[in-house]
Amino acid sequence: MVGLDITVIAESPWLLPVLFLLVVGDAFLVVLPSETAVVALGAIAGSTGSPNLAALVGVAGLGAIIGDSLCFAIGRSVGFDRWRWQREGRLARQLARVRGTVLARPAVLIFTARYIPFARIAVNLTAGATGLAYSRFLPLSAAAGLGWALYNSVVGLFFGSWLRDQPVLAVVLSVIVAMGLGFLIDWVLRRRANEPPAD
Repeated sequence: MVGLDITVIAESPWLLPVLFLLVVGDAFLVVLPSETAVVALGAIAGSTGSPNLAALVGVAGLGAIIGDSLCFAIGRSVGFDRWRWQREGRLARQLARVRGTVLARPAVLIFTARYIPFARIAVNLTAGATGLAYSRFLPLSAAAGLGWALYNSVVGLFFGSWLRDQPVLAVVLSVIVAMGLGFLIDWVLRRRANEPPAD
């Protein structure tokens, strides 16, 4: 019965549009579980054959690109210090951290931040606020968004293919592994950011 329910979900015509909206929304609301959804759908695709993997990657990647572009546009129109949330709290600290480097190293920041929710918001807002050309931002955002979508889908697909007869277990394991890898990447990047520069 559970397998049947997962198949029904996987074949729903609403599945990809809802995923698209979830990923776009995650550009602003880090509580939305877009990574988890992409990984889980990748696992379901590996177990059941639906949704189509190329469509999953394309929809998730497009949602990431549009969400990041909207965040960039907000940064362009708002600047750095119009509202209190830009001056206080965790997001403000992230904004201050990336402000000085976003113009010098936009590719590194945009690719890295795609995997760290609060950093992603800070980098995209800052890229817009600093005046980085959108023609420079968009190709970097597109490559980062599609890479993120492919990575999360493939992690899920691996477990879904491995545990084809147990799709629920495949979803659970793939989400745990993807989250673990995300925390590991975050930890490594934070350590590297805190290392003193080489002489």
